[in-house]
Amino acid sequence: MPRIRRVAFIGNSLPRRCGIATFTSELQRAVAGIEPALETSIVAMNDRSQGYDYPEAVRIEIAEDSPEDYLAAATLLNTGQVDVVSLQHEFGIFGGKAGRNILPLLDRLTAPVVTTFHTVLARPNQAQREVMDRVIKASSKVVVMAEKGRALLQDVYGVAPEKIVVISHGVPDVPYCSPEAIKRSEGYDKRRVILTFGLLSPNKGIEVMIDAMPAILKACPSAVYVVLGATHPNLIRKEGEAYRESLVARVAALGIEDHVVFLDQFVDQATLLRHIGMCDVYVTPYLNEEQMTSGTLAYSHGLGRAVVSTPYWHAQELLAGGAGVLVPFGDSPAIGRAVADLLTHDDRRMALAYGAYERSRSKTWAHAARRYLKVFEEVAAVRTPVFLATKSPTILLHPVGIPPEISIDHLMAMSDDTGLFQHAVHAVPDRAHGYCIDDNARALLLAVLMENSSSPDLPSQLAGRFSSFVQHAWNPDIGRFRNFMSFDRRWLEDMGSEDSHGRTLWALGICAKSDMDAARRTWASGLFLKALVVTEQFHSPRAIAATLLGLDAYCKAEPEVAEADRMRLLLAERLMGNIAAAETPEWIWFEDVLSYDNARLSEALILTGMSTGVSRYLRAGLRTLEWLMTQQTTSSGVFRPVGSHSFGALRQPPQPFDQQPLEATATISACAAAWRATNSAKWRNDAERAFAWFLGVNDLNVPLADVRTGRCRDGLHPDRANENCGAESVVCYLLSLLEIRRMLRTRESRPESAMLQTPLPRIAAIGRMENGAGKPRPR
Repeated sequence: MPRIRRVAFIGNSLPRRCGIATFTSELQRAVAGIEPALETSIVAMNDRSQGYDYPEAVRIEIAEDSPEDYLAAATLLNTGQVDVVSLQHEFGIFGGKAGRNILPLLDRLTAPVVTTFHTVLARPNQAQREVMDRVIKASSKVVVMAEKGRALLQDVYGVAPEKIVVISHGVPDVPYCSPEAIKRSEGYDKRRVILTFGLLSPNKGIEVMIDAMPAILKACPSAVYVVLGATHPNLIRKEGEAYRESLVARVAALGIEDHVVFLDQFVDQATLLRHIGMCDVYVTPYLNEEQMTSGTLAYSHGLGRAVVSTPYWHAQELLAGGAGVLVPFGDSPAIGRAVADLLTHDDRRMALAYGAYERSRSKTWAHAARRYLKVFEEVAAVRTPVFLATKSPTILLHPVGIPPEISIDHLMAMSDDTGLFQHAVHAVPDRAHGYCIDDNARALLLAVLMENSSSPDLPSQLAGRFSSFVQHAWNPDIGRFRNFMSFDRRWLEDMGSEDSHGRTLWALGICAKSDMDAARRTWASGLFLKALVVTEQFHSPRAIAATLLGLDAYCKAEPEVAEADRMRLLLAERLMGNIAAAETPEWIWFEDVLSYDNARLSEALILTGMSTGVSRYLRAGLRTLEWLMTQQTTSSGVFRPVGSHSFGALRQPPQPFDQQPLEATATISACAAAWRATNSAKWRNDAERAFAWFLGVNDLNVPLADVRTGRCRDGLHPDRANENCGAESVVCYLLSLLEIRRMLRTRESRPESAMLQTPLPRIAAIGRMENGAGKPRPR
């Protein structure tokens, strides 16, 4: 198992006043203390424009309502060669509805993510459920601090048991001490001290405990209730100190001013530990059962204090088996009886205190840190992040309208005797990521198409190498393709995604129809039919679309296979059903969201409609593609692919970044299909406009493609290009170039129904891009 070098913690950070800030800071310090050679840092969320006076550990700050900050933070984490990201998730600390602003950052991270859920709702609303599902999907492992959290993740959210880890909330590792010595130093000599601490808000139930004080004083006249903590900053912003003032008024009305002390302060750990140390009984009178974690409860129990609590989820588990006293919610008499009983029976109180301390020795921050480190190393062993390069190459371009020549230099550099590497560091293949069937299937598709064009010949062994990878990926036991393979040729999974399976079928269909090698055509045809069976159960629109693209070719190669015809109509109807469910006059699409590889959905229906003669498929494909192009064209007529920041945003106009070659390539192919179906110059020009994106006609005027070497950068960030030139990008660029060259040959042989009125802009012969700085400031 590889050792990790860098871990970044995303959450709030001290000195911001909240429980998440305390947890994040303590966990970071504990992990750093266990592994001194490990570089740890914090990405801190800011809820105010001036930020906070953070310690050195905070390297990046994000304004919670700034989408650009999240995107640029992801770039900085990728550039910083982080091995694992530890996300502290709480709905209220990230901007957007239900904290959805964190999602684009997670989508862009190349390092594996381990998410700690501080809240797991049993009855989430729609927005909360969507965010939880996306965060869970983006996470390699998820951590909760109680078994109740594990049960909810499995039962409510459908998380696989092996993905969930339970790690108790950490507690300070300090010697047990008697309250009496500390009471003297704090001015509470000869008093029985009851303590509640934490940020004040109405859900904490402080008023219930105040109402219990008269009964407690009858049994123990020396009792004093200390309420330690500032008012929650969010409550301050909404209503000032109205809640605290209402509590003070309640105390006055009961005539117990000498027995209730409000300490309006957010204390450091040393002060906090002194106050816990001086208390005889700690009370958490919370009003809501759905509290998965309470740091205040964990700390008080961990320091060996008798605890009286309402039965919220964390308290039920921590105090089970007589480790504390549980009382009903909102029941002042019950709290009064329980606290008075402990204050007046020293043996009972001390037994609870000693027992709590002993039970907590396995929950210190050092123990928690070791558990987290083990999880970090496990996820890092499966996948290692991509590291972005820092300098830009010189990009040689041709004017738009004159397709460049095809160069396969970078494609060859990205290949070895196993297949095509997934990723590159700048232009250097990155072996750490190994291979995937997604890229090798696309490469097989490219090899076959290049054989049938006037392009330079690929070395003959490449098509065989890519097809061999596909064959090796086939798992006959379950009828699915594996996807990810490590550099040492170990499959990292038994089954890939529906989407990767569909893309492999697409490549096999093209190979069965068009490969120059008859033996390979036979192989592809046979494997295609075997792998087609499982797609009847698929629901991913992109997997269905890719399968339809494969079926379009396969049915031309094998027109007598009735099962292929049946599946083609079944899957096409499934896409039509998606449109029917999602389409409105303003949203003419297959889903409620825009995601990746969007135009392939329209292309699949266009080609299926042309091949089968079912005109409604063709009309639906053209209608959805026309709407998509309105979303992918700027007011100045420049192609702007749907940015990854848009992924998952319900019925929202697409965000401009990050822009990726995959989207441009899908758009070019779909527009080319629409052009062949309609003979309209509009679609040809849309395809050429999308191809111009590779050559620098884009939002940043930055070229993506190096036509000399066939390299292609991995995309456009808000302030610069991603300098990596990975497999997906180079294959996408070459596929797009083949399509544009094919269109040019066809255009010269036939008239069109209309001509574009506004010419495309021309771009310089040589372009160079300077790096920009990420928006969140590195510290």
